[in-house]
Amino acid sequence: MPVELWRPSLDLALHRNRNWAGVRFVQLATVRPDHRPSIRTLVFRGFLDDARRLLLTTDLRSAKRAEIDANPAGELCWYFPETREQFRLAGDLAVVDANAASPELLELRADVWAELSDDARLAFTWPEPGAVRDHALAFPTTYPDPAAPVESFGLLILNPFAVDHLELQGNPQHRWKYEADARGRWSGREVNP
Repeated sequence: MPVELWRPSLDLALHRNRNWAGVRFVQLATVRPDHRPSIRTLVFRGFLDDARRLLLTTDLRSAKRAEIDANPAGELCWYFPETREQFRLAGDLAVVDANAASPELLELRADVWAELSDDARLAFTWPEPGAVRDHALAFPTTYPDPAAPVESFGLLILNPFAVDHLELQGNPQHRWKYEADARGRWSGREVNP
């Protein structure tokens, strides 16, 4: 599959902002089952081998799971402060858990789990996110096995169908929109900022 039209610009932004500590933080917006918006910050974990789909992680007990199960549409917003660029990627989200039918996705889930830091893995053993905190219960402190993902660990895969790239430097600024058609072919155009 050819690299999408927007990927070279995103790759360049990642490279040019590589010294910024937060370069991997993205905001992901979804829609709650009651139709209200929901947004949170996640860590970008890379691209899948098709060069288009973005990989994130999630605690499967969190509200994100129910939101995505009810409506898989999502939009990721990524700001690069060094180059003053914003990318908005709209697409469909898929959740990968321990019951995934694809052996390749199960292997990817295990690989990403193994790459996490001990502290990141430990957070997946804490009590259910968003539940009322019981101060009488201690949070686990024993690091889970890096070779065996815990049940609450999941992957999120964003399969974009639209990308909006805005360069905030210059006067006027520059903006491009890219869209995939029903057959997955991408087109792009420059638009007014």
